[in-house]
Amino acid sequence: MKAFCSWMDSRSRLVKILFCLPIVDILWGIYRIGGAIVNKNWLHLVLAIVWVIWAGFIGWIFDLVFIIIFGRICWFKE
Repeated sequence: MKAFCSWMDSRSRLVKILFCLPIVDILWGIYRIGGAIVNKNWLHLVLAIVWVIWAGFIGWIFDLVFIIIFGRICWFKE
C-alpha cells in the first residue's frame, strides 16, 4: 500500500485532477485507506471507509477543489 500511496503522490496535478472525477475518485478512497493502514491509524481507516461511501455524491468535489488549490486531496496530513 505504501508503494501505491507514493505512486499517487508522484502524479502530476492534471492526473490528480482527473482522478477526482466521480467514478474514478475511488482511487483516492483506496489511497486514504492505504495510508491509514500504513500508519496504523484506526480512526483514519474508519473515516476513509466512510469517505468511500459518500465520495460518489459530494466527496469528489472536495478532492477536486483541494487539488486545484493546494495540490493535495481533502484529508489529514500524514
